[in-house]
Amino acid sequence: QAVVDFERLGDHAAAFQGHDVGFCCLGTTRAKAGADGFVRVDRDYVAQAAELARAGGCKHFVLQSSRGANAQSRFLYLRVKGEVENLVQAVGFDHCTILRPAVLLCKRQESRPMEWIAQQFLGAVAWVFPTFYSVPVETVARAMVACVLQPGKEKVKMLENGAIHRLGKA
Repeated sequence: QAVVDFERLGDHAAAFQGHDVGFCCLGTTRAKAGADGFVRVDRDYVAQAAELARAGGCKHFVLQSSRGANAQSRFLYLRVKGEVENLVQAVGFDHCTILRPAVLLCKRQESRPMEWIAQQFLGAVAWVFPTFYSVPVETVARAMVACVLQPGKEKVKMLENGAIHRLGKA
């Protein structure tokens, strides 16, 4: 494990060398980092990490994005997620897998009251529609590993929430 300073990520290029696969789940919230900080973390840091990984020999990059990601969106969150998807794809990995989960079900250390309320509601809805509104983070993690162990022929593969559920439970 290497601890890096994301504000000086280029100084840590050696940490990105010699890896066949890169997994990226980096992200923050607008509430925690402000609009500029959110863009810096969720787009700029991720894109720079992808570039360093590719330069270091990474062949397959797996990015956790978000359902509804769209570089043309009027909503900052979805626009930034769409922009970073485009930037990561442009890096030129042999394989790039982008997962677009819906609401992530997990326990967090910090308090996010609105997310907690949504998770309670969506947790109940998940009993009826288990793959539509949400996904446990453990399922996303298993899907990320599975897509590397069973790579397809396509250069870029997008996995929406239903596919994440299927792959994460296989």
